[in-house]
Amino acid sequence: MADISVRGRIALRAAAAASWASQKAGRGKGSMIGGLIALQIDKTIMKQLGRGRRTVLITGTNGKSTTTRMTTAALSTLGAVATQADGANMDAGIVAALSAHRGAPLAAIEVDELHLPHVTDALDPAAVVLLNLSRDQLDRVGEINMIERRLRAGLAKHPNTVVIANCDDVLVTSIAYDHPNVVWVAAGSGWSMDATSCPRSGEPIVWEGSHWRSTGADFARPEPNWWLDGDDLVGPEGLRLPLTLALPGRANRGNAAQAVAAAVALGAEPAQSATAVGTVREIAGRYRTVQVGEHAARLLLAKNPAGWQEALSMIEPGSAGLVIAVNGQVPDGEDLSWLWDVRFEHFEGVQVVAAGERATDLAVRLTYAGVEHTTVPNPLRAIASCPAGHVEVLANYTAFRDLNRDLEERTA
Repeated sequence: MADISVRGRIALRAAAAASWASQKAGRGKGSMIGGLIALQIDKTIMKQLGRGRRTVLITGTNGKSTTTRMTTAALSTLGAVATQADGANMDAGIVAALSAHRGAPLAAIEVDELHLPHVTDALDPAAVVLLNLSRDQLDRVGEINMIERRLRAGLAKHPNTVVIANCDDVLVTSIAYDHPNVVWVAAGSGWSMDATSCPRSGEPIVWEGSHWRSTGADFARPEPNWWLDGDDLVGPEGLRLPLTLALPGRANRGNAAQAVAAAVALGAEPAQSATAVGTVREIAGRYRTVQVGEHAARLLLAKNPAGWQEALSMIEPGSAGLVIAVNGQVPDGEDLSWLWDVRFEHFEGVQVVAAGERATDLAVRLTYAGVEHTTVPNPLRAIASCPAGHVEVLANYTAFRDLNRDLEERTA
């Protein structure tokens, strides 16, 4: 790895001391506080830590953590990979991840959408993976077309970076459309409500099967270089690979396709990459099944309308119960009006329980959707209120975090 400046070395030593103190005080792993302190001492530390590495940045509204884990697995066939284990995708978390893996020649880094332009400037990545773009926490992120324009301008400054872009997502396609070095992946798009009009002309987008086009600009779905065909992933020059995943859902198959495409762009062998992404089973507690009394509870996370719609499609219809837990804290976005954009209308035969700090808001939405339900704000008690057997638990960010904490305390 490249040498770190004197100031940078001081920053990293201070960060290591702060992380150690945080761990000793029982305040967690301390990686975030370490990253924050390092950046306060040397604002160029991210750039220094990125030198000499071949880096892949992964961003999008949904699927960042999962795709980062899959990309890490695929790149691991080439060598050691620096990455975040906890999904900390802003500057401090990125610095902490790079600092913790100083000797790794490769990096797979999850990046918040708003942070992608300046992180790209700092790390000059070999590749950027663009998954999808839709509404997410309007009180923090802002209007989605503004984000599209910002990401498009940011990538324009890096013509040598390979962009792995989902051509089924209109907004992602617009970001990458003019870039000179794009690998198009048909990764699917289960949510199109935020791309009914062309981001370039404002005129309507027309869908014709899987193909889409703008009615007001020379802008249409590109032909993909990679796409899914049944159980297989199809790539350039007739390449066909079996794609068997441990994770559920159509969206995760699309995530895996983009992870494989990114790894191959960096020189990984395609078949090994496809096998590697299939080894990813759990991401920070998501998708795992835990025993809660007589209930086998599978934990799913969703954070915005598109993510909720995809997660709801994973619910097993034969489940004994479905617990939906919603909080409205700052990390979730305090405006829960998005609940009215999610289709909750198809849970006949499943006992549904509204939970979380905003259980009553959710209960109102379920009532209007015609979903029979009970209201039990505490998620653990909500699980206990279901009939014995398999229970699906779908929670937004802080509800998911708090539930995992409570489950750990029960087993401690």
